[in-house]
Amino acid sequence: MPRTEGPVRVYPLRMRGAVAGGHALTAQAGAQVLEAGGNAVDAAVAAALVSWVAESPLTGPGAGGFMLVHRARDKSTRVFDFFVAVPGLGDETHAGQMEHVDVDFSGGSTQRFHIGAASCAIPGAPLGLETAHKAFGRLPWRDLFGPAIELARNGVALNDGQAYLHRILDLILRHTPEARAVYEQDGKALGVGDMLRQHDLADTLELLAAKGAQELYTGELGAQILEHMRAGGGCFTQRDLNEYRVIRRRPVRARFCGEEFYSNPPPSRGGVLIAYGLPLLEELGVGKPGTAEAIDALARVMREQLQAPAGRGLLRALELGGAVVTRGTTHISVIDARGDAVALTASTGAGSGIVIPGTGIHMNNMIGEFDIARQPRPGQRLSSGMSPSLVLRGGAPHLVVGSAGSLRLRGAVLQIVVNVVGHGLTVEDAIHRPRVHLDEQDVLHCEGGHDPAELDTLEEMGWNVARWRNRNLFFGGAAAVTLDDGELAAAGDPRRGGAGVVVG
Repeated sequence: MPRTEGPVRVYPLRMRGAVAGGHALTAQAGAQVLEAGGNAVDAAVAAALVSWVAESPLTGPGAGGFMLVHRARDKSTRVFDFFVAVPGLGDETHAGQMEHVDVDFSGGSTQRFHIGAASCAIPGAPLGLETAHKAFGRLPWRDLFGPAIELARNGVALNDGQAYLHRILDLILRHTPEARAVYEQDGKALGVGDMLRQHDLADTLELLAAKGAQELYTGELGAQILEHMRAGGGCFTQRDLNEYRVIRRRPVRARFCGEEFYSNPPPSRGGVLIAYGLPLLEELGVGKPGTAEAIDALARVMREQLQAPAGRGLLRALELGGAVVTRGTTHISVIDARGDAVALTASTGAGSGIVIPGTGIHMNNMIGEFDIARQPRPGQRLSSGMSPSLVLRGGAPHLVVGSAGSLRLRGAVLQIVVNVVGHGLTVEDAIHRPRVHLDEQDVLHCEGGHDPAELDTLEEMGWNVARWRNRNLFFGGAAAVTLDDGELAAAGDPRRGGAGVVVG
């Protein structure tokens, strides 16, 4: 029963499946479940639990997200929305003031992050995973927690990608005494090769494994969260936790180059904008990868996306402090031997710096993702740019993909779909190729690795080109698997230490 780990491997479809994630340990956990006879949902849940440990600056029990599930048996595709909700149901008081820190993406863009208890929204990740598992999982819920518990207790050595995240998010990760107890060693931030041990998180995982996700809402964990959040100036209420629900939605759809694209539907906007852009790009012509003509077509589509109702709504939401969020994100893609597929994207934003004492739960900062001039109402499900996506060819999964990257997230997913479906690239090449991003000031950011002569041509065509010297997480951190002519492949993004595993 061969199993090969690394950026990408290709095998005939007699293999048991393929998994890709933001960390090698995340992908390996999903692969182990496939080896044990689990299906795509089982694998995605186990991988997500390990991501809470190995990718803790980005995700965890305090996160929210979305899981797109495709079932080969009835060819159904649906989305489990377990994104965060605005707190404050039944509370007449106002949240305290948020704090802020400025994060420098190493020569890229400096962004302001709002943190603290007032920035936190009601998390959905534990209940979302459990709800999807109850609907479609095959292995026992408890059995999926083993690798995550072990890694939390024994520790995970920081790789280059995670060390970079720890470095740029240091002001958040060590913002409070509880956070420093997790993310500090001998008074210093953790670096490459340092062990991140999370004993309290291991206890929390054991509790969720034994008692189920409701423990975080109506049980002991919920009570601890409520007490600490209110003491710190947050406006969490027991009613917020009691009334939180996972919502099942029908995905948004579009055709592109003869294949069917599915993604996250409204109220989130990322999937809608990708579905809007793909047919436009096909009409313009995808061109040859990396050429000025191909980049020009992409940029023109990105401009149209910004001017489309969903795009204008997204920008207006940013201006008004509406509800379009997500900066720090991770993604997991899975295809199993039956042809079932899962795309799972989750996030704690940039993290709030608030770690619930004794639990290891780092809370999200989704309320603080942008300056809020008009506060959304309590109980409202926030919108997101997260875009877990699926492409079907002839009714069967061809590509499962998603990405991190805030406003660049949808562009990363769009470009990977174009690379795989439009250009016929392998999943590894599709993810590794340099990307572009058109911002709201009409600046065309071009990642390091592009041909300078092609960028010269773009400038001659009238584009205001910002040339990046190197590859950077600014342009997203994707994970994808493909099924092509009976062969499976998986790839993680080198921008953030991702990995893919194909299971035999």
